[in-house]
Amino acid sequence: MATPADASTYFRKGFGLKTEVLGDLASDYDGRLVDYLRAHDYTLTAGDVTIRLAREFGFCYGVERAVEYAYQTRRKFPDKRIYLVGEIIHNPHVNARLGEMGISFLMPGPAGFDFSAVRAEDVVIMPAFGVTIGDFEALRAIGCVLVDTTCGSVLNVWKRVDSYARDGFTALIHGKYYHEETRATASQVRKYPDGQYLVVRNMEEAQMVCGYIEGTIDAATILEHFKDAISPGFDPARHLQHIGVANQTTMLARESLAIGEAVGAAIARARGPEARARDFRTFDTICSATQERQDAVTELLKEPLDVMVVIGGFNSSNTISLAALCAERVPTYHIDSATGVDPDTRSVHFRSAGIQHLEVTRVDWLPPGPVRVGITAGASTPNNKIGETVARILATRGLVADV
Repeated sequence: MATPADASTYFRKGFGLKTEVLGDLASDYDGRLVDYLRAHDYTLTAGDVTIRLAREFGFCYGVERAVEYAYQTRRKFPDKRIYLVGEIIHNPHVNARLGEMGISFLMPGPAGFDFSAVRAEDVVIMPAFGVTIGDFEALRAIGCVLVDTTCGSVLNVWKRVDSYARDGFTALIHGKYYHEETRATASQVRKYPDGQYLVVRNMEEAQMVCGYIEGTIDAATILEHFKDAISPGFDPARHLQHIGVANQTTMLARESLAIGEAVGAAIARARGPEARARDFRTFDTICSATQERQDAVTELLKEPLDVMVVIGGFNSSNTISLAALCAERVPTYHIDSATGVDPDTRSVHFRSAGIQHLEVTRVDWLPPGPVRVGITAGASTPNNKIGETVARILATRGLVADV
């Protein structure tokens, strides 16, 4: 993303106020129970309940940076109006805390973001997901102060997609076409006159693209199915000749790799190995934090567990991916906050694992007798909410952590 000509209104490296905001961040997000778990081999036992925490969980560097920069921005501009484009991250507790600090949220409507309320004297924070090129240019034109918290891993994907479009390759993005990050990533191709993108949600949709490449699915089917997930003017006959695969950084890593391999193999079958070498590119652009959290929970699932609790916003893509992994092996409850566990009613309110958003409340969700509960959390979940969840799970059995 280009830097505005007046660098005095564009900030990507904070304001040098890290020391000043560390106390506020610790007070708002640190967790004593999580510190105990880390110090005791990620294990806590109380009565007949054993808690096992995955070794990689919660806030990643990109999220920590984004939240810290938001706090720095409030400290730097105590008397200015501060807006946030969407949510800083997908965590209800963190976003609510920013609201309490007087930061206003600009939420998208059917036509996208409306910046008509923003004035040149205001401050606008761009979220960790980034913003589209169009939104960035609109904010630049206003002349307001811009604080860019876009995650470095997302920027790496943008560079890859930019290179695809520059070289005449369509960006085939494994992601959710409506997700802020994927929308921002897809917009990068529009820097070029004929830059094109197509977003596939999963392997099933990728196989449709493969079917077109191999001649078993027609162009009309592709255009209808992907009408919300393709660039304007997309022509399958032209724009699926040269394909570069990228992904939303929070998707299930193994599926992203499998999609890349499937598309490359389809090109080879349809047009020969030379075409695959010439007309196809793929790179793993899953961020390291996403990969580490998925690897850690996969390792935890090798243990005997009775249930898994996954903590993170219901709209958090990386948390949804973690829940999907866990649900393959053990009953899994994806809660968006510690309050999803209600000790008084012995119930849990959770998002059922899967593509469709389905929320369920279940009573007596902990099995009787001795129980082993695995816990992990998405990259947008602070430690204090993980600790609160542990305490509420124990309280469901009438127990208190003696730490």
